[in-house]
Amino acid sequence: MPNICEEYDVVVVGAGHAGCEAALASARLGLETICFTVSCESIAMMPCNPNIGGSSKGHLVREIDALGGEMGKNIDATFIQSKMLNKSKGPAVHSLRAQADKSDYSRRMRKVMENTEHLLVRQAEVSEICVEDGKISGVKTVSGAMYKAKAVVLCTGVYLKARCIFGDTSYATGPNGLQAATHLTDSLIQNGVEIRRFKTGTPARVDKRSIDFTKMTEQFGDERVVPFSFTTDPESIQKDQISCWLTYTNEDTHKIIRENLDRSPLYGGVIHSTGPRYCPSIEDKVVKFADKDRHQVFIEPEGLYTNEMYLGGMSSSMPEDVQYAMYRTVPGLENVKIVRNAYAIEYDCISAVQLDSSLEFKKIKGLFAGGQFNGSSGYEEAAAQGIIAGINAAMYVKEEEPLILDRSESYIGVLIDDLVTKESAEPYRMMTSRAEYRLILRQDNADIRLSKYGHRVGLISDERMNGVIEKERLIAEEIERVKTVNIGTSEEVQKIVEGAGSTRLITGTTIAELVKRPELNYEMLAPIDPHRPELPWDVKEQVNINLKYEGYIDRQMRQVEHFKKLENKIIPESIDYSQIHSLRMEATQKLEKFRPRSIGQASRISGVSPADISVLLVYLEQFNYKNRQ
Repeated sequence: MPNICEEYDVVVVGAGHAGCEAALASARLGLETICFTVSCESIAMMPCNPNIGGSSKGHLVREIDALGGEMGKNIDATFIQSKMLNKSKGPAVHSLRAQADKSDYSRRMRKVMENTEHLLVRQAEVSEICVEDGKISGVKTVSGAMYKAKAVVLCTGVYLKARCIFGDTSYATGPNGLQAATHLTDSLIQNGVEIRRFKTGTPARVDKRSIDFTKMTEQFGDERVVPFSFTTDPESIQKDQISCWLTYTNEDTHKIIRENLDRSPLYGGVIHSTGPRYCPSIEDKVVKFADKDRHQVFIEPEGLYTNEMYLGGMSSSMPEDVQYAMYRTVPGLENVKIVRNAYAIEYDCISAVQLDSSLEFKKIKGLFAGGQFNGSSGYEEAAAQGIIAGINAAMYVKEEEPLILDRSESYIGVLIDDLVTKESAEPYRMMTSRAEYRLILRQDNADIRLSKYGHRVGLISDERMNGVIEKERLIAEEIERVKTVNIGTSEEVQKIVEGAGSTRLITGTTIAELVKRPELNYEMLAPIDPHRPELPWDVKEQVNINLKYEGYIDRQMRQVEHFKKLENKIIPESIDYSQIHSLRMEATQKLEKFRPRSIGQASRISGVSPADISVLLVYLEQFNYKNRQ
């Protein structure tokens, strides 16, 4: 007889960034939830870079927050430097990025987890999933204990059969020497889950006292810090910040790497798995970008209470002696001392094409997955999938419709749609270029776009939702007002216009038209707008952006309307693609494999042509007509 310990609504396996968001979402929706971790000390651990956000990733964090997640609040409470990236470009690519105190970030998230109603954190290794008649029924731990559950969310990160490697050294552990999860893979395979192997890497951590910062360029945080969470009071996070530093590799660095490539596990055949294209190791950079005579190295503090510094841009799996040699060629690192070696880590994961858009396995009901286990990379990508998987596990238990965000609504929608419709041969990373409608998917308006979904499922309170509705009202009213405020050609007006480097006015115009000028903005025109109401800073920000990019936004909204028409054409689950005789064989095979939920999603599957979509549309009309008879 199995040793049944307890019963839960939802079991979450893993307590990294995906697992934390999944478990919190489930528990906050009132479901009895247990979250397993191989170590309670590793909750929300940052095994690689000590930061949250960045280009496109900052969008994801804002969207997680708008849905009711925790990542934005956690980094607001634990950051040591914050910077808005791409400020010289348009608002579509503005992205917030903050350095974290790594241990503080993990500690605070653990405190939140351990003090959330309906949630228990349990240190144990899950070794089996229990499936009955194609439906999840619980999990077993290595000790043989069974935990029954109505839904299970797998967020195993990089721990499944993990192997850390540098040079000739290889050991079966997870990141930072933590215990690997060595048993669950076999159970997944036995239950029909297809497993693949990916890798990622991390640079050395070095002793701050051994760095000569006078040879580097100091990198400061923003003078005015913008919070990640829409619930954080901006005034509460204005504080002294810790500097980061910038230096560069050089030809000496590259020469040492080239001379030792035969000792690299990556090039010596020891590592067979695929790493992330957009976060390559330093040896990869030297080989693939041989024309570049230098590469950036960011020296980033790991926290306020440690001397460990992270060498961003120099991840490696080279032997220890080569690591010392190459690091010491970099200006400022001539006498550097390593605290933790750089290493590569291999791990088991899945191709997410085995999942529906809800992140539920197509072949196992009630089994969901999120994070690096799905073949993605990055803390933010993991957390975004985690909150969706956690919400949908809860919706599954409640027998309610899953939350599925589409590509026109969110970066999260783009991320998940890409994962479940495209077979990626490498760890997936979110980028702004992947979002077709990025002008309306800005990080500054994530609350307006997504709070309604967080409210609908129950993670956003009525009070918070009413605040978003009031914000929308204020924005709309102010936009309409400034379109009717006429401005003459007085000297006061000309002084502001010409002072900003804009062309002198010949005739009168409106405040709205002036805002659209590249050199001017809403805030600059306050002195010539005496009846302007007092508005919160985030309302003023939205008024400025919406006026300045009004034409482009309107055009993109029309594109979204066309996109929605195809997304709303839902394909019945019962459809048999082999019966659609005009489809090409490749399209039939791909559609049968992916089982897209809509015509729009079908159109994004590689191997399905526009002609195939036309055939599918005709067949769908006939199919629906017959079923209406």
